[in-house]
Amino acid sequence: QMQLVESGGGLVQAGDSLRLSCAVVGHRNSDYAMGWFRQAPGKEREFVGGIGWSAGTQKYADDMKGRCTISRDNTNNTGTLQMNSLEPEDTTDYYCAIVPIRQHDTVGVEADWRYVYWGQGRQVTVSS
Repeated sequence: QMQLVESGGGLVQAGDSLRLSCAVVGHRNSDYAMGWFRQAPGKEREFVGGIGWSAGTQKYADDMKGRCTISRDNTNNTGTLQMNSLEPEDTTDYYCAIVPIRQHDTVGVEADWRYVYWGQGRQVTVSS
């Protein structure tokens, strides 16, 4: 049974950096695109960024460009979201998700309906 296990997150101060990790457990290979989303209670889910099978293909939401980096390790089936210069407005729950196809580009990675498997979410709180 495949599952995504997230780690990281927590409480940081404005301007700090933080890293979230996502381990893909139970998937026989690394044929998937990975996306990162965030969602606050009562609000719609927002795209943060995504990465294709090739580690060099990433796409980011406009408000996250320059502040975050998404990477993946296809050998260990893990993904990472590194966020810098965090702001109180970044406070919310963050989720990783995968589309289980070998997608080499990032076309459509912002579409949350495409994702089949989701992590449990990690809370990020940025204090001012």
